[in-house]
Amino acid sequence: MTTAATNEAQALISRLDWAASPLGAAAAWPQSLRTAVDIVIHSPMPMLLLWGPQLTQLYNDGFALLAGNKHPHAFGQPTHQVWPALKDFTAPIYDAVLQGQVRTYSEQYFNLQHDDGQSDLWLDLTYSPIRDERGHVAGILVTAIETNERRRVALELKKRSEANLQARQESEERLRLALAATDAVGTWDWDIREDRFIADSHFATLHGVDPTQAGELPISAYLSGVHPEDRGMIARSIKHCITHGTEYAEEYRLLLADGSLRWVFARGRCYKDHHGRPLRFLGAALDLTDRKQIEQALRQSQTELQLIINAMPVLIGYVDQQECFRLNNSAYLDWFGLTPQELYGKSIREVMGDADYQERHAHIAQALAGKPCSFEATSRHRDGRLRHALMKYLPRLGADGAVNGFYIFVIDDTERKQTEAALRNLNETLEERVAERTRELADANQRLQNEMFERERVEDALRHAQKMEAVGQLTGGIAHDFNNMLTGIIGSLDLMQRYIADGRADEIDRFTEAAVTSAKRAAALTHRLLAFSRRQSLNRQPLDPNTLVRSLEELFLRTKGEHIRFKVQLSDNVWPVNTDAGQLENALLNLVINARDAMPDGGELLIETANSYLDGTDISTLEPVKAGDYVMLAVSDNGAGMSPRVLAKAFDPFFTTKPIGQGTGLGLSMIYGFAQQSGGHVTLSSQPGLGTCVRLYLPRLHNAAPLEEALMGSAQAPCARAGESVVVVEDDPAVRMLVLDVLSELGYSAHEAVDAPGALALLESELRVDLLVTDVGLPGMNGRQLAEIARQHRPGLKVLFMTGYAEKAAERQGFLDEGMDLVTKPFSIDLLAIKIRRMIGQPQ
Repeated sequence: MTTAATNEAQALISRLDWAASPLGAAAAWPQSLRTAVDIVIHSPMPMLLLWGPQLTQLYNDGFALLAGNKHPHAFGQPTHQVWPALKDFTAPIYDAVLQGQVRTYSEQYFNLQHDDGQSDLWLDLTYSPIRDERGHVAGILVTAIETNERRRVALELKKRSEANLQARQESEERLRLALAATDAVGTWDWDIREDRFIADSHFATLHGVDPTQAGELPISAYLSGVHPEDRGMIARSIKHCITHGTEYAEEYRLLLADGSLRWVFARGRCYKDHHGRPLRFLGAALDLTDRKQIEQALRQSQTELQLIINAMPVLIGYVDQQECFRLNNSAYLDWFGLTPQELYGKSIREVMGDADYQERHAHIAQALAGKPCSFEATSRHRDGRLRHALMKYLPRLGADGAVNGFYIFVIDDTERKQTEAALRNLNETLEERVAERTRELADANQRLQNEMFERERVEDALRHAQKMEAVGQLTGGIAHDFNNMLTGIIGSLDLMQRYIADGRADEIDRFTEAAVTSAKRAAALTHRLLAFSRRQSLNRQPLDPNTLVRSLEELFLRTKGEHIRFKVQLSDNVWPVNTDAGQLENALLNLVINARDAMPDGGELLIETANSYLDGTDISTLEPVKAGDYVMLAVSDNGAGMSPRVLAKAFDPFFTTKPIGQGTGLGLSMIYGFAQQSGGHVTLSSQPGLGTCVRLYLPRLHNAAPLEEALMGSAQAPCARAGESVVVVEDDPAVRMLVLDVLSELGYSAHEAVDAPGALALLESELRVDLLVTDVGLPGMNGRQLAEIARQHRPGLKVLFMTGYAEKAAERQGFLDEGMDLVTKPFSIDLLAIKIRRMIGQPQ
């Protein structure tokens, strides 16, 4: 024990023959038991400690008064042997606490037996687990507070006030004790979409990663430094955090290159975009190993006390020789509004203030001189109210016998004093106190509303900053690709100008082809981005899936390579669908290329079609399934397959397992966006070494009309008929010039306007207008609004919209009325001419 025997309980411990007891000789007791006994014996409140498999009893003098005639022979005996009549009540409680739970009972009734009779007794009881050095529950701490006087005062108060004003205030703080000092912190920022893990040098070094590569490697490079036994737990915890949006907080081991182990505590959080897709995962890691080495002595003391202090309904703290807090339980948060981390290292004067410190100065000096002391004092609560406290300072002796600090025990006596005051002043002050309490609640409510408003403001600012960062990264990548394509276009056009100026026009064909190829690549990238964002304009038309697959067989055969067997299984009587044929062809081609790349050593590639009914429960999709008939198109391979980690991120935009330059990571996300726009679904199943199967489900088209013939880019562009007139509205000079030149070449009478007001001036005149060709994204009034106003002056006016990107035009349904059509930029000259001819139609 840390102090000399000063009470009856401690004298019993010294006198009993423990070698014959279930606990064994006292000299062999573990440190956790010694610390627990030391705290119990010197506690100012009744406490009972039950230790070991037989729950052997040790208690202090306060509890001895509650034991009645069971004392002193109950000391050191198994609890069920001493209290057989209470076994039905205590046995289930002990079982729960030994499993790590806490049980609390308020005003529990007992009949106390004395040598001279018996008496009724009411107790507030708390049963808390106590862990040994290995972290296992080895004992139970029972705290008991006699409430007889409180019951008497409450009953008397009820009788005199004719109101049910039972005073009750019972709190049980079980906040985790956190160590306030940190020695080394490593931070990280994981870009989930690109799987790029950016860490500071300390974090990288801890995980066995070269600091010079800390911003270039995927997360798997860091997980490889985690101890194999902890690696699975860390991966599951990260996945759970990303999926459910919970906080990530884990303690794990690192296995260093020299075979040594280090302990790390990591905390982080996943941030998502407004669609709920994970973007970034940020956090920090604490190297616990160095902290344990540097503060080993202090940490040992904290570990001993931490076993019980958070479970006790009193204030418990430890102060060193410099009068600075080194350990506190969570009850300090209620009194002073300071967490254990915030209290750590602060002096008593800083926490209490000068006035309270001077009141306690003599007792502090006495405790630091090695003399225990008990006294009553008042402390100002963080809300400004005074609290009455019963306080005890207990010196702590080091191994050399010198005082190295003292423990603080504080019992809140405010309730008893307030109840007495209420009993005396109830009739005179009741109305005043009610009004005061109402004002306090109103103030608290106002503070809460202010805090909520401020929190919302900060969260909005954070979300805006994250959105701008994500947009910056995306636009940077797109700008890189577009700059490469623009280099091919601009360079080719520049050389064409020089060759023409030099009279070498017959040599410009190769530059023309290079410029067109780069322009088509840019258009394809735009369509892929729109497909990924689900905002491309789909040219839906009825089509037969089997016919489409057969038309692509030759392309698939050229794409797959000779080392792969190709097989097609097309079901009979497959239903028609209504979708964009070009986008569907692109999706199937992407899947064939992925299957080919997954079988570098050969294998079998299978394309299937089938009718299917989905009821919303028989398929695993990323979004809810609408029950109904679907046509299934599947692309399967028996290649390398995907690991569960890769499978979980396969649909994430920009995620790819291919080397840099061989894949953009937009393929599957584009297919997913196309399926969602078409009203369908997509599923992905894969096993490492067994292959992958991607199934695309498109809604069945009922009452399909005959298929419309596709526009042929190579067809001869039709010319205008006499007198036909077209109004062109486009704010981009280059596009406007191009359209006007096309119309002039085809013989149309073309009239131009740069915005909606200029177009309305033409449309409201007597000018003949057979067709209005307008851009959707005009400055001020947009193209759709212009069409509405134009039709008020010219009912039935035909309108052809041009768009490069228009969110409201992404779905034709609801945007295009009768007599309207849409062409997507960039478009070919022949396609524009055919669209114009078909919309104007034959003359009446």
